[in-house]
Amino acid sequence: MKTIELKAELRDSVGKKAAKAARSAGKVPAILYGRGLKPTPLAVSQREFHRVTHTKAGGNVLIGLEIKGAKSKKETTCLVKEVQRNPMTDEIYHVDFAAISLTEKIRVKVPLVIKDVQEAIGVKEGGVLDVVHHEIEVECLPTEIPERVETSVKHLKIGDVIHLKELEIPQGVTPLLEGEEVVISLHPPQKEEEVAPPPEVAAEPEVIEKRKKEKPEEAAAAEVTGEKPEKKPEKAAEKPEKKPA
Repeated sequence: MKTIELKAELRDSVGKKAAKAARSAGKVPAILYGRGLKPTPLAVSQREFHRVTHTKAGGNVLIGLEIKGAKSKKETTCLVKEVQRNPMTDEIYHVDFAAISLTEKIRVKVPLVIKDVQEAIGVKEGGVLDVVHHEIEVECLPTEIPERVETSVKHLKIGDVIHLKELEIPQGVTPLLEGEEVVISLHPPQKEEEVAPPPEVAAEPEVIEKRKKEKPEEAAAAEVTGEKPEKKPEKAAEKPEKKPA
């Protein structure tokens, strides 16, 4: 892999205020660290950093840092280890560079690129393609980092899988996953969940109000006419006749 040069400058001050001033000037606050190297605060151009990290190598690009103001004019080879962004604006807030040796193996994650998805036999039959690992972690020399690992799924039928050992890994690159690890699978079509019919609501029983002192035939008449039956006056109790003494 080719090394891409990026110019950086030393930062005299650190902290939130200094970092904000650097971003206002179109620069990205950064730090360089590595084995046997004292953490060094830097600043790089936002535009140049975007150019360097948007190549075929993606996030695994080898960067040759030329640091302005450093005592040693020697270029430092490094990788981008972390990029912090504003979650609202996606603006780059801070970058961590890790110095590396070109003669020592390192561990990196390489993107897995899937080809011929729409041509897959199982997909045409309604199957669902499941990519278990979108990246493959490997170990290799920095100069041998592959840009990507590609594989075609055109031959996959429903129920088929692709194991790690079936991927084409470049020579000199060692995957860190087991060979039997499933990286891609093609599942059967998802069944639509049957929606249970709403429970039947039982009809409310008709409430028949009992009418006090009401005859059955009067209640029936009131049901038809909607009129309330007239109450008959009660007969006064008859006084007993007085017998002559």
